[in-house]
Amino acid sequence: MAVDDRGPEGGEHVGIVEVGPRDGLQNEAKALSVEDRIEMIDRAVDAGVRRIEAVSFVDPRRVPQMAGAEEIMKGVRRAPDVSHIGLVLNRRGLDRAVQAGVSEVNVAVPATDGFCVRNQGCTVDEMLDALVDIDRALQGTGIPLSVTVSTAFGCPFDGEVTPERVVEVVRRVADTSAVEIALADTIGVGVPGQVTGLVGRVGEVAGGRTLRCHFHNTRNTGYANAWAAVEAGVRVLDSSVGGFGGCPFAPAATGNIATEDLLYLLHRGGLRTGVSLSAAAALGDWTGARLDKAPPAYLGRAGGFPA
Repeated sequence: MAVDDRGPEGGEHVGIVEVGPRDGLQNEAKALSVEDRIEMIDRAVDAGVRRIEAVSFVDPRRVPQMAGAEEIMKGVRRAPDVSHIGLVLNRRGLDRAVQAGVSEVNVAVPATDGFCVRNQGCTVDEMLDALVDIDRALQGTGIPLSVTVSTAFGCPFDGEVTPERVVEVVRRVADTSAVEIALADTIGVGVPGQVTGLVGRVGEVAGGRTLRCHFHNTRNTGYANAWAAVEAGVRVLDSSVGGFGGCPFAPAATGNIATEDLLYLLHRGGLRTGVSLSAAAALGDWTGARLDKAPPAYLGRAGGFPA
């Protein structure tokens, strides 16, 4: 099987959702300019990424790193096969996202009240009610809805999260028109056995929807968890160029799993992503230079193999 920079020819496809422009930047001490964020998004597209979490429609007073969402959506290059995703948490955010012309809407619904109250100012039940309202408002717009179930593997406030709790949240999400459900290890506490079990349990109640996984590498299990998800049948994974990002409630977080490191794992494992490993590594370095910090990723330092 011939192998190139985007994975082996003929290999089964795994979709990459690049979350660097949103989850990768939202907690960084230095806020990038609108122009830099537009360039980051466009360079990810040039590398072969086709789904990008580009912006977040949250209050810029609370998350100043995400200010300028409308300007970014106005400035990015559009293409029929590229999807720019906007994160929304309420109707106000949704109205902004629709007006800005996002390709997809993603809503985060924590699995725990402890996290939901501190991060989103409401309980899980209230967030699920908000999701229903967002879903209704999206009808007729042609914009697909996806939902990320955060703290699915553990919560910084409520501790262990049972699979039954996650399954119940997913069951309620499945009552909406969401076309994709993501399981997020928000603070990087999951291990592969947990991933395998939870993906199986959730798949039983997801109603045939696409499952996606989102991992952080806080305790160095993120890549093992990503591979476990793939072996369990997941074919869409989130990652962030350079490995930047992290949860404000996860002390000493080391970031999301890095796109370039994930690509190396998947490509060498016989899977094709369509995303250039070398271009992703270069973008990780570019992002680090603008953030004035070294990327947590390894591929920018070690390079691929064979060279």
